[in-house]
Amino acid sequence: QVQPVESGGGLVQAGDSLTLSCATSMRTFSNYGTAWFRQAPGKEREFVAAIAWSGQTNYADAVKGRFAILRDDGATTVYLQMNGLKPDDTAVYYCAAEWRGPGRVKASRYDYWGQGTQVTVSS
Repeated sequence: QVQPVESGGGLVQAGDSLTLSCATSMRTFSNYGTAWFRQAPGKEREFVAAIAWSGQTNYADAVKGRFAILRDDGATTVYLQMNGLKPDDTAVYYCAAEWRGPGRVKASRYDYWGQGTQVTVSS
């Protein structure tokens, strides 16, 4: 099992960049598909980006070209690099993992979730 732990959230201004980290100390993400989801107040949780256990990446249209999901060489940390942030990106960001996952967009497919980290983008 992996236990994702998110960090790196904060308050930034529109146009700024921010990098979120998702770490696990129990195992590695090398055999897991790992994804970032976000949930804004009053809205459903939505898919942001994923990296399959094979390394293939997948992005939501809303963040394509602005965000990048990366996995370090040791596969103990997955990052979400966010550039050109907009107020609409304000949400709690969650990291999730699925054993041998192909990088799915449906939250229900993921077995392991972190507690989330708040990202607030001011205009």
